[in-house]
Amino acid sequence: MKHRVAFRKLRRTSAHRLSMLRTMVSQLIKHERIETTVQKAKELRRLADKVVTLGKQGDLSARRQASNLVNGEAELHKLFSELAPRYAERQGGYTRIIRTGIRQGDAAQMAFIEYVDRDGELRPARPARSLLPAAAQAAVDAAAAQQR
Repeated sequence: MKHRVAFRKLRRTSAHRLSMLRTMVSQLIKHERIETTVQKAKELRRLADKVVTLGKQGDLSARRQASNLVNGEAELHKLFSELAPRYAERQGGYTRIIRTGIRQGDAAQMAFIEYVDRDGELRPARPARSLLPAAAQAAVDAAAAQQR
């Protein structure tokens, strides 16, 4: 059972894990798509969505909190100037994980993690729910159910 398990340890010490996730968040902001293992991508998604939410707040306090999670001033500037306006209408779900297969060296499950609603994305994003009228939202949900 996974009761009261807050996050994945990823077989690292807490300092190493935090450093790795900060670096991965910064690289995701910089490149907008990175390839990593599925478990790291799932942990990274939590921080990446949190950072975009901080960027959308846009005040000084949010900038300081985001600077604790993002390495580099250029990435912090991109977060507040490009990513936050892009996702102003979206209420969450800023990232997507697409499984790519198995790494040959150690058979680890690999995946791309990328931001949605950008140029060159691997799969087109569904529109944000807040932008859809109720009838269109029902049609999108029905189409998604058919694809499964």
